[in-house]
Order: sequence, then C-alpha cells, then structure tokens
Amino acid sequence: MFRTALRNLLAHRTRLLMTALAVLLGTAFVSGTLVFSDSVNKAYRDRTSRSLDDVAVSVTSTGGGPGDAGGLDARTADRVRALPGVASVRPSVTGTVIVADRHNESAGSEWGSTGANYVPGADGKDRRYPLVEGRGPAAAGEVALDTRTAEKTGARIGGTVRLAVDGPVMTKKLVGTVKTDDPRVGAGGSLALFDTATAQKLIGTKGRFGELVVTAAPRTDANALTARVRTVLPDGAQARSGTELAAEQSKAVDEQTGAIRKTFLVFAAVSLFVGVFIVANTFTMLIAQRTREIALLRAVGASRRQVVRSVLIEAGLLGLLASAAGFVLGLGVAVGMRSLLGANGAELPDGPLVVTPTSALSALGVGFLVTVLSAWLPSRKAARIAPVEALAAVDAPAGTRSLVVRNSIGAVLTGAGVATMLYVSTLDNARDLTLPMAGSVLTLTGVIVLAPLLCRPVVHLFGRLAERVSGVSGRLARRNALRNPRRTAATASALMIGLTLITGLTVTAVSADRGIDRMGDQDLTADYKVNTAGGRGLDPATARTLAKLPGVDAAVPLRVTGFESAGDPAGIRGTDVAAVGKVTDLKVLKGSLSDVRGTRVAVSEDYARKRHLTVGSSLPMTFYDGKRATARVVAVHTKNDVLSDVLAAPSFVDRHLDRVRDQEVLVKAAPGKADGLRARIREALGGNPAVKVESRDDLRRSAAGDIDDVLYLMYGLLGVAVVIAVIGVVNTLAMSVFERTREIGMLRAIGLARSGVRQMVRLESVMIAMFGAVLGVGLGLFLAWSGGNLLKTSFPQYEMVVPWERIGVFLLLALAVGILAAAWPARRAARLDMLEAIGAQ
Repeated sequence: MFRTALRNLLAHRTRLLMTALAVLLGTAFVSGTLVFSDSVNKAYRDRTSRSLDDVAVSVTSTGGGPGDAGGLDARTADRVRALPGVASVRPSVTGTVIVADRHNESAGSEWGSTGANYVPGADGKDRRYPLVEGRGPAAAGEVALDTRTAEKTGARIGGTVRLAVDGPVMTKKLVGTVKTDDPRVGAGGSLALFDTATAQKLIGTKGRFGELVVTAAPRTDANALTARVRTVLPDGAQARSGTELAAEQSKAVDEQTGAIRKTFLVFAAVSLFVGVFIVANTFTMLIAQRTREIALLRAVGASRRQVVRSVLIEAGLLGLLASAAGFVLGLGVAVGMRSLLGANGAELPDGPLVVTPTSALSALGVGFLVTVLSAWLPSRKAARIAPVEALAAVDAPAGTRSLVVRNSIGAVLTGAGVATMLYVSTLDNARDLTLPMAGSVLTLTGVIVLAPLLCRPVVHLFGRLAERVSGVSGRLARRNALRNPRRTAATASALMIGLTLITGLTVTAVSADRGIDRMGDQDLTADYKVNTAGGRGLDPATARTLAKLPGVDAAVPLRVTGFESAGDPAGIRGTDVAAVGKVTDLKVLKGSLSDVRGTRVAVSEDYARKRHLTVGSSLPMTFYDGKRATARVVAVHTKNDVLSDVLAAPSFVDRHLDRVRDQEVLVKAAPGKADGLRARIREALGGNPAVKVESRDDLRRSAAGDIDDVLYLMYGLLGVAVVIAVIGVVNTLAMSVFERTREIGMLRAIGLARSGVRQMVRLESVMIAMFGAVLGVGLGLFLAWSGGNLLKTSFPQYEMVVPWERIGVFLLLALAVGILAAAWPARRAARLDMLEAIGAQ
C-alpha cells in the first residue's frame, strides 16, 4: 500500500501541485514566525547578557528623592568597595536625554533616549562604554555619544552637539564616541555620556547615584557576595545578583517577543485552517476520480484499513514535501517580518537568523498533521467503496448524500453563535473577551457547516444574472456550481474566512478612526499642543513665554496628579480656569467656573454621577503624596476628554507635586494668525528637540496612523489566507475540468464554441468567489457590529461606521479573484480535443 500511495502521488503530481502550494504557504508562515521570534529573542538576550557580563551585584535605591536616606552616595559605594570579594564598584547615573539630529529632531526613539555618566578607570577609560574615537567627557561642557547617534547628529570630534533634558537646549562639545550594548540604544535609542558631576546635575541628584554596579573578584560566589553587600546598605537600598537581573531581563524579553509571536501564529493558524478546505477538497475529488482503481484494490484483497492507510500515506508524503519547502521559504518570511515591523516603527535589535530544531520540527509537524487530518474524512469515504458496486457503476454520476444531518448541526452552531453575539452586543464590560471570541468562532463554524445549504440561493441568484448576460454558458456554469454543493461550499469557505476577518477588522478600525476624529473635534479647540518627549513635563515659564508670542490668543498650561476618594482613584488637573474655555469645548451644566479657586473645584458630570456630587458637595481627597484635602464642588461640566475628572486652580495641584511642571500647554492662535505659528513656537522655545509641537491634525493623524498601520499589517497577514483561498479555487476548477472531460467534449460536439467553454468555467469560478465574498462580508459586518459595542466602555465616541467604498473594493477583488483563478482551468478546458474528450474514461 505504501508503493501504491507513492505511485499515486507521482501519477497525480500536477493535480496535487496547488494543494502542496497551499500547505507550503501556511507552513512558511508558521516557520517564519518561529524563526523570526527566536532570532529577535536571541538578539535581545545577547544584548542584555553582554550588558550584564561584569555585573556580579546590582545595588539600586528604592528611595524617592534628594535627602532620602535610601539614596546611594559615595560613602555607600566606599563601604561596598571595602567588602571582601569585591573587585570594583561602578557608580551609575542614568536618565532621559534628547539629542538633536541634523534636522533638529530627536536622534533616538522617545523611550530609548538615554543619558548616563562616564566613569573612567585607572587607564582613563570606562569598560562599560569602550571608546571608538576621542576620549571620555571630563568637564561640564563635554559629551560623548554612541557611534550611531553621533552619525545622526553629523557632528565630528571637537564639534558641538545640541541636546536637552527637561529645560532649555544645551550645546556641548563632542569629545568622543563609544560602543554600547544597552538594549534600548540598540533598538533605536540614543546615548549621551557626561562626567559624573554633570550627569548628577542634569539627570539625577547631586551627590547621589541611581545604581552601584559591583564586579566580583575571581572565584567569588555571586550569591554570597550579594548577601555581604546587603549587610552594609542603608535603608531604602536593595541588592540583586547578576543572575537575578539576567532572569528578570530574560523574562521581560520573553514577554516582549511572546506577544509578537502569538500575533503572527494566530494568522498562521488562519492560513492553515483555510488550507484544510483545499486539502480535503482535493482528496475528495481525487478519490471520486479513482473510484475504479480503489474498487480494483478492494476486489484483489485490500481491506478498508489499507485503503485508508494508502490515502493517508499519500497525504503524509505530500504534507512532508510541502512542509519542507515551506520551512525553507519561511526563512525568507522571517527576514520579511523584520523589515515589515521596522517599516511600521518597531525598533528591533540586529542579529542573525536563528534556526532551532524546535522551529524546524514544529513547522514540519504542523504541515504534516494538517495535511493528514484534512485527508482523513476523504480516506474514510474511499474505504466505503464497495468493489462490485463501484465496478458496475463506474461511469454513473456519484450519488448526492443527504445534507439533513449537516444542516441540522450547522443550524445549531450558527444559532448558538448568533445568540451569543447578540448577547455580547448588550454588554458594557470589555475586560473578558472569552465570550465574544467563543461567539465569533461558533458563528463562523456554523456558517461553514451550513455553506452547502446557503450556496443554493446565492449561486442561483448569481447564476440567473450570468444567464441573462451569457446565455447558455451562464446556465451551464450555474448548474456546474450547484451540481456538488459540498465542493462549492468548501471552495468558497476558504475565501469566506479571509474576507470575514478582513471585513470585521476594517469596520472596527474605520469606526475607531472616526471616533478619534469626533473626540478631537468635540473637545479640543486649541490649534497646538506643546509637550515633551518622554512626558517629563514643561517648565511653567513655557506657558508664559508662549502667551507673549505674537499671534497667540491663549497658552493654557495643564498640570495633573492623582488622588483617591473613598478608595476610588481619579485624576485632577490644574489650569487657568478663566482661559481653559478658549482651548477646549467645555460646557458648564451647573455652577460657575469663575468660582473655581483655592480648594473649590469643578467636576465632570460622569464623576459627579458616580460619586453622587452636586454643587455645594464636599469631596474628601487623599493625594498620591499622602496628603489629604477636602474640596468643595462649585461647578459641574460635561465630560471632556482633554480634562480630568476634577478641574482645579494650579495652586491647589502644585502643593501635591514633587516638581511643579506642566504636563502640556494648549495654544490657541489669534484669528487669522495660525499660519507659521508652529515655527514661531519652536523658535520661541529655542528649537528644543525634547519639545513636541503638534497640531490637531497631527494628533488625529498620530492616533489614526497607529490604527491604519495595524490595519494594513493585518491586511498583509490575512492576504496570505486569501492567496491560499485563490489557490483553492484554481485547484477545484482544474480538477473539476478533468472530472468533466467527457462532458466538455460532448458540449463541444453539439456546438458549444471554445469561447463558450472558457466563459462557462470563468462564470463558475466567479459564482464560487462571489458566494464566498457575500458570506464573508456579511458575516464580518455582523461580527463587527455585535463585538464592536464592547469598545464603547473605554471609548464612548466609538460608533459603528460601514466603509461602503472599502466593502465595494473587497467585492470587486473577489470578482477579480474569480476571473483570475479561472484563467488556467478555462484555457485548459477550451483546448481539450473534442474526440479525445468524448472517449475519455
């Protein structure tokens, strides 16, 4: 039976090519995802491990600020240095420093722009930051950069570099460039190094360090050394071994790469699920074409188990060959994933491709199992062929099995799924997604099971339209598509799955995009928002500077902190209450904003309803600094996304801030003075690279751009599933043409022209594709409507919007898929020799 399976595989290699291609693409997606995630994981691990090579113990402060007893100072470093087993102690200061590039923008990513101190040893060099050129910084006016950042600034040794922390722009002399293994810098950040005193002044606290890095002497036990270090530390300081740090960073890396891995594997699973229909369809058709052959095997003694085994062996060989090719293709997919994520703003560390035995065996195993399991039901059907009956009726059309049981099961599954999603549409809690996911899967599965029943009315409708346009070719195409509803349904279901997901994602993304537009339009009326990279806040003088700028009508600062009232956390913003109405659409429902001063506050209507507040109510508040206060409510305003639950005068908020900083400044241009205001704002702030000046359109594009980027990424991933579905249509039509060779010959004999044959096959393909498209679009709209309601919990502006132009594009693409998929089968059918076709067995 193994030889029989091998012979069948070689004999039908052309017919199985499309099936193998579907398995190959799905397996390539799996292997590419595994190789990509392993490669990124190793790149992150390598960088973090290199940065911890000499770290035996890390001492950090858990204290808060200056004067805290838990702060690390020179005396603490000396006590640690005097311990037995300590080779050296490196005091470290780190923080956020924004370096300006050639275009006066930040040279590094917002979260990775790092500043630190350069600690030279006896040889004048810092082992943590090996010099590439020049020397380390030794005075307040000097700085060293990593090589990549120095290249972005365009500065050479001896030249000047512009940078900022949380104040005015500084200009320092570039004295050296260094290499670094810091993962943040390697993933797109920047590094600026200062002498220790300057670093403490700019990004730390005078006389204090953020970390003491302890290097152990040879043959010193790290755990024992960590225990000794803990005995000499002041309160508020903690010591962790290098092993602990490595484990923590390894866990963080796994979490970081695990999310990407899971996302891509979900789409790989979708692609393989689509491939299941193609494999099952192919083997069902092959078995129908080999009825006489299987009957002969049964007649000469082959058991049913042997027939099943023969089909499964054939499927297994096909799966292994396709999976092996898919694994090789997956290496290219892994490279493409890195480029794709890089183009969408993801900064990934450099590193080689990592191919592990696990990823190779997983990819091969998945492809093999999917192919074998997909062929299991067709193999059972083959085993039921009776020798005498098959030999006696080899040329008779196959009987149509009843769909009653299948339709009943499909109706139950669909009904359960629809009922679940209707219930989901009434929920207002989006925390648990188990129920909507289960409802979506049930609905999709139910529709797939019901597809043979649903195909009759839909294909009949398209067939009637085709018949009016194309006459007899359209009539024949309709009858061919309805001749075997199971096959038509299986072929269309593959396309339906991809379009369901694409439609659902599109509707949800477009609706969220429109919600963001409405949110900005209804609440923010300022022309510009000024804030800082990293969210360190703006000096209060910034708002005063901007308010005096020609062309500015109002510059309103917003300061923010948090508090609890009766255990319920909330936010409070301090601002110029008299001017806040110029930069935001704030409507007062009760009381007056002019009364907001001192401990008198305004609250949003939502917060007032939640806490049962009204004008005159007292609001007890416990702030995050531990201080308590009781405010009096003097106004209630509409919900406003620019403001917090509570609105107060700046003086009320300032007393609860460690440092008085404005989170942002909202700028309103004077009438007719908006042109060129952005440039004037940046100029007034000294071209500070740490300051961001964003217009309302910038804010909308930024928020919408994230949604669009994710959506286009999803399109690309789901596009693989659609490509596999197209392969399924081609495969089904090609094998159907082979199956109907004699019939096509008879049609040609009674006068149907070659063009009519081509048109018949094309129309059949279009009907199958449009059936899948109609089901996919309809199901996607339903799932987007029922599931999208959950977003209203955290996104009140969300309201379902159907992008009809995109839906139309999807339907046109499905039409194009039908036409293109039929190109080769239609040409093959039209070129059949009439007499040879009539005599075909």
